[in-house]
Amino acid sequence: MLEKLLRLDLKLFFRINNQWQHPWLDAIIPWLREPFVWAPLYLFLGLFVTINYKWRGFWWIAFFLITFGLADQSSSHIKDWIGRVRPCRDPLLQHYVRVLVSYCPGSGSFTSNHAANHFALGTFCFLTFRHISKWYASLFFLWAFMISYAQVYVGVHYPLDVAGGAVLGIFIGLLSGGFFQRRIRLEDELTP
Repeated sequence: MLEKLLRLDLKLFFRINNQWQHPWLDAIIPWLREPFVWAPLYLFLGLFVTINYKWRGFWWIAFFLITFGLADQSSSHIKDWIGRVRPCRDPLLQHYVRVLVSYCPGSGSFTSNHAANHFALGTFCFLTFRHISKWYASLFFLWAFMISYAQVYVGVHYPLDVAGGAVLGIFIGLLSGGFFQRRIRLEDELTP
C-alpha cells in the first residue's frame, strides 16, 4: 500500500514539475513561496486587527505568531524523524527534476514547512475572520494552496510532502484558532 502511494506521489510530482509547466508560470510561481512577497499581506492583517479590534487585535497577532511557530517547529521535527530526501537532492531523480529556485535545501522533505505554516495560518485566519465574510476568509486556503503547490512546481517537495504539511497545518490552525475563538474572539468588538 505504501509503495503504491509513493509511486503515485512520484508520478504526480513529475506531472506538476515537468508536464504542467509554462514559461510564465516558471517566472511567477517561484516568487509565491518567498516570504517577502507576502509581507504586505502580513502588515495589512496586523494593521487591520489593531485598528479595528484594539487590544484583541494585539492578542490576534500573538496567536498568529504562535500558530506559525508551532507549525514550523512541528514540521521541522517530523522532517528530522522521517528523513525523506527531497526530489532535488535524490541522486536517482535530481537530473530529471526542474529546480526553479537558487538552492535545494538540505533538510528533509516530509512534511513541507511552507505547507504546514501557511495552512496553519490560513485555518487560523479563516476561523477568526469568518464573521466578516466566509467567502473572503476562505481565500486564505487558496493562498495556502498556491504556496504549497509552488513547492512541488519548483522541485523542492513531493505532493505527499505538501499534503502532509497541509494536514498538520490545518490541525494546528484548528487548535490555535479554536482556542482564540473560545477565549478572546475578534467579532465582539468591531469598531464601526
